[in-house]
Amino acid sequence: MNKLIRYFKHLSATRWQVKRRLPRHSIIAIEAAIRDSEKAHMGELRFAVEAGLDWPELFKGVSARDRAIEVFSHLRIWDTEHNSGVLIYLLLADHKVEIVADRGINNQVIPSAWIAICREMENNFRAEKFESGILCGIKAITQLLQQYYPVNQHKRNEISNDPVIL
Repeated sequence: MNKLIRYFKHLSATRWQVKRRLPRHSIIAIEAAIRDSEKAHMGELRFAVEAGLDWPELFKGVSARDRAIEVFSHLRIWDTEHNSGVLIYLLLADHKVEIVADRGINNQVIPSAWIAICREMENNFRAEKFESGILCGIKAITQLLQQYYPVNQHKRNEISNDPVIL
């Protein structure tokens, strides 16, 4: 993508665009899906969405992946007992989804599985199906976490289930 076009898309991106694509009822549905997902495995799941990057990040050439890793760290998703935290990060201005997984689950899942989930979600987003795309991604990640981190003991919620709007 041309740098000037990317700059324009990011600098004109607003929280209103996030709220238009993910109204309150969608945020509630995403939170409920994460809560229900976490009852089925020993992992922790978090969703974050950002309208666009700020000027300094754009000037540095920060990619959606770079920003997702930063958000993963900032939200302390790596700080779980079983190293099984997973972040779904959506950068609206770039129309990109990134999944960042902690080392425990990431060592179990082949990279192409994460990529396939991201692409399926992006296909939904292109069709303006934001809520269903996110719920589809949560369901796919739940299946992976169930496979590698099945519930085998009492599980406490280590990370908030609230979607984060950055």
